[in-house]
Amino acid sequence: MLIQTESKAQGWRAVAVFEDGSEALLFVGRSSTQIRQEYVEAYLSAVTEEEWEEATSIRMEQWSGAPDAGRWVSKSTLKVPSTSPVKLRLAA
Repeated sequence: MLIQTESKAQGWRAVAVFEDGSEALLFVGRSSTQIRQEYVEAYLSAVTEEEWEEATSIRMEQWSGAPDAGRWVSKSTLKVPSTSPVKLRLAA
C-alpha cells in the first residue's frame, strides 16, 4: 500500500554555503517562489550568530529525476541576508 503524505513533491531547497565548504539546509519547498519568500527567515533561525559572517552564498536548488533516483541541481544564487544588528532590530 502506498501512503502519500504530500499532494505535490517538495522539489526546491535553499542551502547556505560557508567559507570552509560546509553547507546547511535552510528550507525545502514546492516552488522557487516559496523558497525566495521563506529563505531569509529560515536563514536567521537556522544559522547561529557566529556563522553569519562565514556564509558566502545561498544556493537555490531543484530536484531533478525520480523521487528515489535523482540529484539536486543548482538553479541560482540567492543573496545572503544582512545580519547587522540595526537592520535586525528594524525588521522586528
